[in-house]
Amino acid sequence: MRLFKHALAIILVAACSKAGAQELFVFTEPASNMATHSIGLRLNNSLMNERVSGRVNYHLVPELMIGVTGKLMMHGEAFFSNRSRGLGFEGAGAYAKYRFISNDDVQRHFRMAVFGRLSANNSDIHQEEINLAGHNSGYEAGIIATQLLHKLAISSSVSFVKAGDNGSNKFVYGLQNSRAVNYTLSAGQLVLPRTYTDYKQVNMNLMLELLSQFNTGSGRYYIDAAPSVQFIFNSTSRLDIGYRKELAATLLRTAPDGFYIRVEYNLFNVY
Repeated sequence: MRLFKHALAIILVAACSKAGAQELFVFTEPASNMATHSIGLRLNNSLMNERVSGRVNYHLVPELMIGVTGKLMMHGEAFFSNRSRGLGFEGAGAYAKYRFISNDDVQRHFRMAVFGRLSANNSDIHQEEINLAGHNSGYEAGIIATQLLHKLAISSSVSFVKAGDNGSNKFVYGLQNSRAVNYTLSAGQLVLPRTYTDYKQVNMNLMLELLSQFNTGSGRYYIDAAPSVQFIFNSTSRLDIGYRKELAATLLRTAPDGFYIRVEYNLFNVY
């Protein structure tokens, strides 16, 4: 725990003091879209520490992203986890984002987008928190605003989320507690390279994201901090390493803290 606090402090200081930024956030999506006619492949890995048993919950989410147009992108994802015996398939989801505002200038822009998510999951419902990225069936709709200022990017989103039954696994917390509002605030800074000379240079970005949910039925909530580091290679490949830490919560959550690792590769002008 002491080591984590020291590491978090270093990342917070670096993220707040250095000039530079990137808006490819780790735990959230920005209002910007991927390039038109491009395809992205992701492997999302979550290793979360379960409070009661002490075991590590592993969630694997392979993801396919498509840049349909300059304003519209779509994602498809599958959910796997080790909550049952071995690594098992638990469901799938779809995500779409449409950018409707884009005010661009030299080394700065402001963008806004709306997004929606639909998930189907057959895993056991084991926590009051609603999470459509591998835990709950349901839908989500929201809006994102992102501001880029030279190398500093700041983004925020708000969304409404509704959980349903996971197949034969009923949402046991009651219909009145199946709705929630999600809030996020993200900041990212480009640390390296200090001077851009070639697209083959490795980009290093530091991120800090605040993630929160408020259940409209029970009034319970959580607030998490998620520092991360990101590397971009040849402007096509990406490695994200982050840690999600609960700051405050009244919602029942079984495994709120843990590491998140993502590997991504993008193909441009595919179709």
